[in-house]
Amino acid sequence: MGTDPGGVPVLGTSMDGDPHMDTDRVPSNGRRFGWRPHDIQFLLGQSDVGQNRAEASQRVLAELNPSVVVEAHTGELSEAFLASFQVVVLTESPLEEQLRVGDFCHARGICFIVADAKGLAGQLFCDFGEHFVIDDPAEGDPVCATVQHISQGNPGVVTCVGTEDSHGHLFCDGDLVTFSGVEGMTELNGREPVPVHVLDAFRLEIGDTSSFSPYRRGGLVSEVRQPQECSYEPLCRALEEPKIQVASPEELPRSRSLHIAFRALHAFRREQGCLPRPRVLADAERVLELAWSLGTQQGPLDEDIVRAFACVSAGNLCPVAAVVGALAAQEVLKAITRKFLPLNQWLYFDALECLALAGAAQLTEVDCAPRGSRYDGQIAVFGANFQEQLGRQKYLVVGAGAIGCELLKNFAMMGLAAGPGGELIVTDMDAVALSNLHRQFLYRSADISEPKSVVAAKAIRRMNPHVRVTAQQNQVGPATEPLYGDNFFRRLDGVTSALDTMEARTYLESCCLRCLTPLVDSGTEGPRGNVLPMVPHLTKPLEPGGTPRDGTFASCTLRYFPRTIQHTLQWAHDEFEGLFQLPAEHINRFMEDPAFLEQLPAGKALKVLEQVRDRLRERPRDWRDCVLWARRHWQSRYHDAIAQLLHIYPPEHETSLGVPFWTGDKSCPHPLTFNPENDTHLDYILATAHLFAQVHRVPPCRDRRATQDILCSVVLPPSALQEGLQIPLTEEQEEAQKPTDRRQLTELIQDLAQQRQELMGHEEAQVPLMEPIHFEKDNNIHVDFITAASNLRAENYGIPPTDWMTSKRIAGRILPAIITTTAAVAGLACLEVYKLVWGCQDLSCYRNSNISLSNCLLLRRVPLPPPTYWYGGCEWSCWDRLEMRAVSADGQAMTVQEVLDWLQRTHGWTVTTLLHGDTILYNKGDNEETRAQQQAQRLSDILEDAGMPQQQALELHYVCEEEDAEDEDKRPPLLCSLP
Repeated sequence: MGTDPGGVPVLGTSMDGDPHMDTDRVPSNGRRFGWRPHDIQFLLGQSDVGQNRAEASQRVLAELNPSVVVEAHTGELSEAFLASFQVVVLTESPLEEQLRVGDFCHARGICFIVADAKGLAGQLFCDFGEHFVIDDPAEGDPVCATVQHISQGNPGVVTCVGTEDSHGHLFCDGDLVTFSGVEGMTELNGREPVPVHVLDAFRLEIGDTSSFSPYRRGGLVSEVRQPQECSYEPLCRALEEPKIQVASPEELPRSRSLHIAFRALHAFRREQGCLPRPRVLADAERVLELAWSLGTQQGPLDEDIVRAFACVSAGNLCPVAAVVGALAAQEVLKAITRKFLPLNQWLYFDALECLALAGAAQLTEVDCAPRGSRYDGQIAVFGANFQEQLGRQKYLVVGAGAIGCELLKNFAMMGLAAGPGGELIVTDMDAVALSNLHRQFLYRSADISEPKSVVAAKAIRRMNPHVRVTAQQNQVGPATEPLYGDNFFRRLDGVTSALDTMEARTYLESCCLRCLTPLVDSGTEGPRGNVLPMVPHLTKPLEPGGTPRDGTFASCTLRYFPRTIQHTLQWAHDEFEGLFQLPAEHINRFMEDPAFLEQLPAGKALKVLEQVRDRLRERPRDWRDCVLWARRHWQSRYHDAIAQLLHIYPPEHETSLGVPFWTGDKSCPHPLTFNPENDTHLDYILATAHLFAQVHRVPPCRDRRATQDILCSVVLPPSALQEGLQIPLTEEQEEAQKPTDRRQLTELIQDLAQQRQELMGHEEAQVPLMEPIHFEKDNNIHVDFITAASNLRAENYGIPPTDWMTSKRIAGRILPAIITTTAAVAGLACLEVYKLVWGCQDLSCYRNSNISLSNCLLLRRVPLPPPTYWYGGCEWSCWDRLEMRAVSADGQAMTVQEVLDWLQRTHGWTVTTLLHGDTILYNKGDNEETRAQQQAQRLSDILEDAGMPQQQALELHYVCEEEDAEDEDKRPPLLCSLP
């Protein structure tokens, strides 16, 4: 792998993405680093000029992940050197070298990848040998569903529901499945995988079940994924008969033309000893001649694409290198992990639409000639004037997480806000955490607990000392409108964001929509990502997403009828909060101010009081007490509570209609018997005792053997089953409150007041008395508890358990994130920023991008235009607004009456209601005295009366006479410019 611009993104993303990669060797073939047109390497700085590129890169790469050994190789790529590798990647390599190395790797079964970026286009090639086996070809977890019924027949019909939200199953025809936990028709349990035929969203056909026992209840049907073998052609054959992967058939002719164009470029370089000079027509025509000479067996050649590609092929752009490098890095991970389908075999990517920008076609050789600048690779594509324009930009980056880090790196290398008048503001409330380091490459271990925005700003200043970056630690939302108000957004040239909540995304979009500020929104989830530019007056605003799933479930499902591991993990999360956080917080508050109990709602007071009383009685003296408490709690949760449930609803219980109670979405549980030799049982005790000790400030013990010895000596009395206990079966029953026992409440308060007095008089009493623990996904003990508690609960209900990492991801609500996707998405976003900086007003030049690295697909489409509507006899879009200079003849802000007169005079509209936000400024239906007061009020007074800071503009809304009902949301807002 080379250390050229394309090679560095591959190395960086591969290393951050996989801690199990043992060695990366970085060959440079003796090349040294200097500020030249092709140098957009974010790892190297001015101090590295004149040094060997591999050696200079190695030092910085080694810091990214201490688990990866990075070696620099400055010699030739000999066969002896190549033979020791599992994967070989060539970047920016001559075709002759590609063919030689490719033939060797194919013969030796070494996975071989070529990645190349030239100007506004990129090329990727994979050859993983003739018999490459993919262990897990598909994205996501295997599909599973809850069985509700299985018929006896040929074929048998399985009725089932999805494991989440009772939706239909997600199986496809031909999927192989297995069954587990089925009662009655037990012949299905443990059988070899069988194929299914999908009848509808809730029914599947399987094989012959006519001879099986009748189905009674329960069971899961789970997908079984089979390994898949792929065969690849060597590069020498794939060049002539290319298999090109495209997102849609319409893209194939374009990709075939790029395939020929890249080959012609190699031929030109071999012939001329250099790449075509930027914007030199003769060089571009020669590349076209060479393309025709190579033949067009794969289809017609698009001459315009070849010319456009050739005229900027000497350029190097950081965003293009980021996209191609990320795609290549994901293919490296596929080769190593054998997860996801590799590329088969060519992929072409281009952003040649950038050359259609108004005025770009008129750029000359002089405009794009090198200046001896670090930006010469970019100037070769867009010209020197554009580079100056980039330096003057004022941009806001909201979030310095995974995508934010990549955006900031790209901006620094592009020179965005690196010139006079430029400003790059990055804001993020979070601090660097350990879990960030695998994909947020601007951070190192030494930065943990430091503000992300501050660390990120320092990091990009090291990459480009000229970038004018300001770090802030604020959330962009209603609470910070004094900082990030309309005036702030209006002075920006653009905003980029990668927010992870729908509320924050919607708020930011509304600010940009109102202030006519361009926004480039990006997002990722695992190997999928998207980029959506929002351009004033040109594009449709971003679609509000569906209601985000917050991970909550019906409480009766969690407490009594779980059926998926998501249910048991949420139950374990609630357990954590109810054991180690809330009681300690209540006790500390009670010790500080006992009157707080009187402020609790009556329905909640009794529960909190009992919780406080029990915790005060259970205070441990040493580690043994903590282990005993954990053991009693294990018995209560995993044996006694289940036994009580089965006492009320026995396994054979039927409803009043004669239907079995334990069927459908209710799985019949069974109590567990404690065994100190069982690893999961012991893991639960150790984690629970440790957390209980921490709450009470007792020194914990990590000795498993000593803890087992304590547990072996414990004998618990049998629990007594309660009669007449009511268990809620629905949300409505769960929410129905019992009348509060006032006498019991009074006795509890008196008892606790006495305990508090005794504790306060104790010499060793500490304030606060206990240490509340909040769940942290990066704390191993916390995740140990969640995993063990959830898996024990799952065992109660016959639900397959899950591993520690999956438990951490689900309980910590961690969105799957990999650095390859974030790097690709940030590169695509920066291509849209180029267009915004150019001031492009041609919708056809912009692109919405969707990427799926699991199957190496990239789909880029022109955004939709904004929808329009009719109001007041005119056509409007969501970007339109009425604008008026709201200044009276005396120089003061206009009155409300003057605004009403302006609307009548200018548009002929008689206003019946005028509003600022939710505040009514004028209402025709009010009495005459009130209307007179409203009409005389000045707009500047409105802000003062509302306690809002003075603004240069005020957005008003109105209702006019003779409006139709459908006009309610179809009025352009009125923007009043104040003095």
